[in-house]
Amino acid sequence: MKRVAMLCLLTAATGVLAQDKGLTGKWTATVDFFGAPLYWQMELKQEGEKLTVDFSGDKGDGTYTGGKLYFLAKDTVGGSEELTATVVDGKIVGNVIWKSGGDPDHKPYVRKFTAERNPERPTGQPKTHEFEPTVFRKQFSALYDPVLRINPGDTIHTWTVDAGGSDARGLERSLGGNPQTGPFYVVSAMPGDTLVVHINKLKLNRDYAISGDGIVPRGMDGELATKMKDAGKGVRWHLDLERGLASPENPGEHMKNYTVPVRPMLGCIAVATRPSNAAPGTGDDGYYGGNMDFNEITEGATVYLPIQVPGALLYFGDAHAVQGDGETTGDALETSMDVTLTVDIIPGKHPPEPRIENATHIMAMGENGSVDEALKEATANMAGWLMDEYKLTPSEVGMVFGTAAEYRISEIADRNAGVVLKISKERLKGLTKEPAK
Repeated sequence: MKRVAMLCLLTAATGVLAQDKGLTGKWTATVDFFGAPLYWQMELKQEGEKLTVDFSGDKGDGTYTGGKLYFLAKDTVGGSEELTATVVDGKIVGNVIWKSGGDPDHKPYVRKFTAERNPERPTGQPKTHEFEPTVFRKQFSALYDPVLRINPGDTIHTWTVDAGGSDARGLERSLGGNPQTGPFYVVSAMPGDTLVVHINKLKLNRDYAISGDGIVPRGMDGELATKMKDAGKGVRWHLDLERGLASPENPGEHMKNYTVPVRPMLGCIAVATRPSNAAPGTGDDGYYGGNMDFNEITEGATVYLPIQVPGALLYFGDAHAVQGDGETTGDALETSMDVTLTVDIIPGKHPPEPRIENATHIMAMGENGSVDEALKEATANMAGWLMDEYKLTPSEVGMVFGTAAEYRISEIADRNAGVVLKISKERLKGLTKEPAK
């Protein structure tokens, strides 16, 4: 929707808006919940004194007169948001009363809020930023200061430490536990949008990696666990950077000729979580991305993440030289890496969980405490993708899944299990995709 600029001229005596050209446009409301901010998207359309509103999906009507704004928006289960506010210095400031439809006995509660117009996407030529990190973060937090501000379309060239905090020379630069490079603030990225991360180049920058020789408990039955009782030791791997191969440095008799091709990947890529929640550590994953450990988040892939806070605040790290499905040893071939990424934004779209795309497939993540629940989330995530972009009915989604679904277990090592549902783009060729806006 085309936004109309609003000019605010406040009188010193009354602070009332003397002249404006309309409230029509998209706004982000920052609502104070006991000192913690929550972000709500608000779209207004003004016709004279009449307002129509979409308040984070809830529709309603209201008025704007004499510098004062009022509307009532309702959800589909009997809940509502009643808002009263004034316009001050181009911002909407006031109170919102929430009534719960799912819990009618719950007393309405009042929260203060401030709404600001969503910023315009910057214009101009994209830039490439050479970034030299000096600090690495251990939480996907919205409270860390950004290390760099970048525009949509810009490229970042930087590097990561390994999961233990060591750099390309083996020097310890951080405490271990998947320390992250970032966060990067993306100008004009707002809650309710999608952050698009194109992985252009992943380059190993040292000739060794660290891993283990065990199998995580979620991957074993009792009999195998007994047989594996002496495993769980660290293993150092040699990385042949010229030939692109990895091999254990001190193999046993039966492993002396074992080599695997390297396939560099990022174990972690995330946006910051809502500041009203406890920030997850860098060993966790969820709707924000995080420690997904999916071995197709590699060079040439694009990752889609639902933005939770202004600027998105992009983190990445936990470089792997190669990893099998599930990260069954509890780690991968952990190393450091040079990383080149390009970022962009899809405004007004917000996937429930991360999505990945490469040249051959679209892929939907599911992450939960069990493989069963993660599978259900991946299935729902992909169903929403097909309904949104291809406008398929639920029945049609079922037919696509029944003939084209490919499930991968991405993660069993951490608190959440991960399952990915893949659909081949070749199978989707006959469907009509909704044109990009």
